[in-house]
Amino acid sequence: MFMKMRGKLRYLHIVGLLLILQSCGKDWLEAKPDKGLIVAGSIKDYQALLDNSGLFNNFQAVGLGEIGAGDFYITPSAWGALFNVQERSAYIWEQTSNFYKGERSSDWENAYKRILNANIVLEGIEKVKPAGNEQQEWKNVKGSALFFRAFDFYNLAQEYCMAYRPATAIKDLGLPLRLESDVNVNVKRSNLLQTYDQIIADLKIAAGLLGTRPLYKTRPSKEAVYALMARTYLSMENYDEAGVYANLALQIQSDLMDYAKINNVGTYPISRFNSEVIFHSTFSYGIFNISRLTVEPALYGDYALADYRRSLFFTTNANGMTFRGNYGNDKNLFGGLATDELYLIRAECNARKGKTLLALADLNLLRRNRWKGNYQDLESIDPEVVLGYVLKERRKELLFRGLRWSDLRRLNRDNRFAVTLNRTLNANTYTLQPNDGRYVFPIDEEELRLSGIEQNLR
Repeated sequence: MFMKMRGKLRYLHIVGLLLILQSCGKDWLEAKPDKGLIVAGSIKDYQALLDNSGLFNNFQAVGLGEIGAGDFYITPSAWGALFNVQERSAYIWEQTSNFYKGERSSDWENAYKRILNANIVLEGIEKVKPAGNEQQEWKNVKGSALFFRAFDFYNLAQEYCMAYRPATAIKDLGLPLRLESDVNVNVKRSNLLQTYDQIIADLKIAAGLLGTRPLYKTRPSKEAVYALMARTYLSMENYDEAGVYANLALQIQSDLMDYAKINNVGTYPISRFNSEVIFHSTFSYGIFNISRLTVEPALYGDYALADYRRSLFFTTNANGMTFRGNYGNDKNLFGGLATDELYLIRAECNARKGKTLLALADLNLLRRNRWKGNYQDLESIDPEVVLGYVLKERRKELLFRGLRWSDLRRLNRDNRFAVTLNRTLNANTYTLQPNDGRYVFPIDEEELRLSGIEQNLR
């Protein structure tokens, strides 16, 4: 998106900016055809831009990772019919040279478009001087843009950077950290430490600006910031900080749905803005269509007969069990932030610190709200056993939420939890070993050509 030829950069940036602004209302049609002459809009104008869900909170950069995470299979005919080469490639963990075949990387390109939009808002809102009664609205705009930028940087790092290792993060390749809207600025790849430092810095500033809870669940909030901080620190294997921020978020909102009260009718029985949702966002690829996707039988078999998720998450298709646990009557998968994830983060962090009673309290509370009839608590005083309970529950509860790929990347470093993935397609068996270089996706050829950034070594 960003790396256009120099002679066209300014024109394309202006056109793209005007198209974005026009989408938010006719007031933006007065925008002048030169970025340097564009008059800053009102706080409400920038809030309207942030509220454009097509720009900011749909189709995150987690789709390729979810395809590669190994929790489902599709038939050879369905695989061959996929529209995008990169979907087929992610499914079989294809080598770099054949991954895109001329396609642009959708996850990369769409994320950087959103980052551009966030930077436009951040630069524009600084030019607006809020009246006394507009201070919080102004802060909300700035904090929201910082949150959105951090969210995309985090998701990009899970797909296009190596898993975070403290000992090597200063040497490992990170992301191009675009922090301004001028596309003429040539930004190279940072190191991985700088990438995560930027994510955390954006979120810490956002936390001081945003209100505790949002007016709408498609808007960021202080609670959402804490939840994303918990997720970020978990992927860094910083379990102390992950537990702190999960706890802070749960102090604001701790609701859990009682699955016994969900009306199991319709294609997608779990409501979109349910009581567990902190921040609503989605992702999608054609491969996730319920008619194509078949859940791995062993994974489906892990759900007990008394577990409501067995019927709410799954239904049949022509080849077995498919997934329908999306939030809302929508084929897009939920990739936002919710309290169930936070309970599991806090439980994992406590288990890793030997606080088994606290870990089990969170784990059993979650499971109790998913169970038919009399629920029998899980019990143990062995931290390793409790950790195993938590990780097994994490996989079942957070299925198709865009999190499994990141979990595999960090857990594969521990021999106790390392997993080898296998898929068979057209009589060929494809394997992804723990810590394989293909746990990082390649950057597409066009981006490399235009930007000059380094390709990932796979």
